[in-house]
Amino acid sequence: MKLTSKAAGTFAIAPTPFFDDGRIDDKSIDSLIDFYASIGCDGVTVLGILGEAPKLESAESESVAARFIKRAGSKLQIIVGVSAPGFAAMRSLALKSMDAGAAAVMIAPPPHLRTDDQITAYFKQASEAIGEDVPWVLQDYPLTLNVVMTPAVIRRIVMDSKSCVMLKHEDWPGLEKITALRGFQKDGSLRELSILTGNGGTFLDFEMERGADGAMTGYAFPEMLIDVVDLSKKGERDKAHDLFDAHLPLVRYEQQPGVGLSVRKYVLQKRGIIASAAQRKPGPVLSAPAKAEVDYLLSRVARFDKRANLQPQSSAAG
Repeated sequence: MKLTSKAAGTFAIAPTPFFDDGRIDDKSIDSLIDFYASIGCDGVTVLGILGEAPKLESAESESVAARFIKRAGSKLQIIVGVSAPGFAAMRSLALKSMDAGAAAVMIAPPPHLRTDDQITAYFKQASEAIGEDVPWVLQDYPLTLNVVMTPAVIRRIVMDSKSCVMLKHEDWPGLEKITALRGFQKDGSLRELSILTGNGGTFLDFEMERGADGAMTGYAFPEMLIDVVDLSKKGERDKAHDLFDAHLPLVRYEQQPGVGLSVRKYVLQKRGIIASAAQRKPGPVLSAPAKAEVDYLLSRVARFDKRANLQPQSSAAG
């Protein structure tokens, strides 16, 4: 099913698994999808910034997206990141992904955009390029992309394109932006829009209280994200914050610029979900002291959340 503006819950951002020599690890893709489905994720986003999409050839991107989509079947909605320097490449990957069964695509702004008019014009053209029947997710991630979109600009983009059904909100700080967007909806100046939040879940506890519909991020224990989203929706505030607080030191450590993906892949490997923590070069390698720090944080998380005891959820070996 195609993604709609009513989408909610937890969408995991999937890393792209590689062997140590840089080849794509298809078996670990299968293992990732099986894991995400088994714990109750609502969907998975692939080929995002932490999916190392810029390091893939176009044929590889198509193959990775197709593998995730096929393995997910009807169990999970798959969103495919299609950001590209040019609209031709964006359109090609978008259409091939949708033909393969993707629920939607995700588009991030190129870093050269500066003015509000430049930003809104770009996304209007991008929407036209992929086709107005293709639902898409607007990625707002100024910390990495260096493009600042105000709530008013986001409103213009969404109102210009009926096929924009979701905002991936990753501004930081960004709580007031969520409140402003929900305010636009209340006064009738913005149509229905799903808002899922990222940034490793760093502010998920309060983002839910501000009106987010869920999470779309890649923390190595997505079970926590699922539970915080669910507890928040049930109004069980203290339970949501208690669980979130137990994981926060590891969330913070994983959110470090430069090494965050290394941490995430290291934990996923320790959990038996992917076979290797390798990134495709160029990419950092987690140092021995850093691994020891992560291991210590995992032991502390496990005091509160037994799911962090690192008993393998599945096997990605082979």
